[in-house]
Amino acid sequence: MSDYYGLSTGRLENDHLYLDYLTAAGPRIVRLVPKANGQNLLAEVPDVTLSSPHGRYSLRGGHRLWYAPETAARTYIPDDEPPAVELLDGGVRLQQPVEAYTGIRKIMEVRLDPAQPRVAVRHVLRNDGWEPFELAPWAITQMVLGGTAVLPQQVGPLDQEGLQPNRHLVLWPYSRWQDPRLRLADELIFVTGAPIAHPLKIGIFNRQGWFGYLIGETFFRKQFTPQPDRPHSDFHSNCQIYVNHQFLELELLGPLQTLAPAEELTHLEMWELFPASAPAADLDNLRPFLQDLPHPQ
Repeated sequence: MSDYYGLSTGRLENDHLYLDYLTAAGPRIVRLVPKANGQNLLAEVPDVTLSSPHGRYSLRGGHRLWYAPETAARTYIPDDEPPAVELLDGGVRLQQPVEAYTGIRKIMEVRLDPAQPRVAVRHVLRNDGWEPFELAPWAITQMVLGGTAVLPQQVGPLDQEGLQPNRHLVLWPYSRWQDPRLRLADELIFVTGAPIAHPLKIGIFNRQGWFGYLIGETFFRKQFTPQPDRPHSDFHSNCQIYVNHQFLELELLGPLQTLAPAEELTHLEMWELFPASAPAADLDNLRPFLQDLPHPQ
């Protein structure tokens, strides 16, 4: 049994990578390590906490499951109790105790491909309370600084005549247009994981079904199924990037919906690692690299 800053962990492993998850808190994935270089791609921030009406919420780092819309009372509920751990064929199921304040239970199922650097992460939110609850699944992956987030934009028209708008960019109150970490190109948005204290957050509705993070010689790609015809929170955005001086977050949101008691929803994303040969994070180098990647399935 290994540990993460004193918290016990379990491990999934194949020839390409290993993945550690907490067994003492969470559900949380805390390490994603390609064996080619031994670097944890996920941020490690064991001492970072947020204030909430329920006490201190520990971010810890890694990958977590929240739900939107974000409020301190609903979102920052501590997850310090051990989850129920069930080993699956090629994976693990982590089930959080029911949140007393909301009646929501968070569940994360993680399955590692036996032969490829691929991970399937299935997130479940279940209403075990007594009242209907409106929420959207919100899966957040904290990446180590030093890389560049890559977010594809819609390029072609969405209407037959090409006269209607085809994209929008969502900004949070603390975001600044002149932030040097933000770079816009016609088909891509870049956010650099540079250690600048002032935070930046952006959001879009991503119809391409993927976004990722280029760090060193590894490209980490999240893929998902967009659902443009269903309502989303945060000005109808399903992909968000947050960065500060400690980490960069790749945030993926599902549709906003109301769960009746005993109902649950599922949010699935696939993680893939690709060798990147350390291309510079600029459009001229990234365009052919991204075009050569297998198409998201």
